[in-house]
Amino acid sequence: MARTLLLDLDGTLVDTVPDLATALNRLMRSRGLAPFGHAETAAMVGDGVAVLVGRAFAARGLTPDERAVADFAGDYGRHAADESRPYPGVPELLRELAAEGWRLAVCTNKPEAAARALLEALDLMKLLRAVGGGDSFPVRKPDPAHLLATLAAAGGTPDRTVMIGDHANDVVAARGAGVKSVFVTWGYGPMAMAEGADAVAATLPEMAEAARRLVPFDP
Repeated sequence: MARTLLLDLDGTLVDTVPDLATALNRLMRSRGLAPFGHAETAAMVGDGVAVLVGRAFAARGLTPDERAVADFAGDYGRHAADESRPYPGVPELLRELAAEGWRLAVCTNKPEAAARALLEALDLMKLLRAVGGGDSFPVRKPDPAHLLATLAAAGGTPDRTVMIGDHANDVVAARGAGVKSVFVTWGYGPMAMAEGADAVAATLPEMAEAARRLVPFDP
């Protein structure tokens, strides 16, 4: 039976902070608020657009106005691929894994339309069986139902799947879904978020080797 890799997007496949920070800072300036640096933005990423905006306003001692989330989402959606780029080696590794027979799918808390637009712009969409965004289903990570719905769309099964991500949400969702997980250290989540993962990888080759070890080839 084919193996499946469920892949987080932000901080795992693609460095998206440059465009997220730029859009967030346009929102902040439009409200007369101080902007954020890339490291500050990265620390707020991982739980979806509404949470990101909420954290940004909270950092300025405020709550978002009723238009803030929609304004940010619309602006970011138009600029999601301006400066965001895959981490070095990601396209090549995904092609290698697909050639090995892995089913590849993205499971992200980013809105599905923005995720698809980014993946298309970076020429990665053609390698994927499915994209499960943060608004694709009634729930999102860390709820395991988000992972399972994305997996079903990709045609995979939990026992033959590995979840790859840089956030505790990826590890928790995988554990709840009965799926193996690999935490990658090059992303935005601190190392403490790796707790409970089946493996930790500091490089793309380590990530691929861990996935192959956790779900061996079954001819």
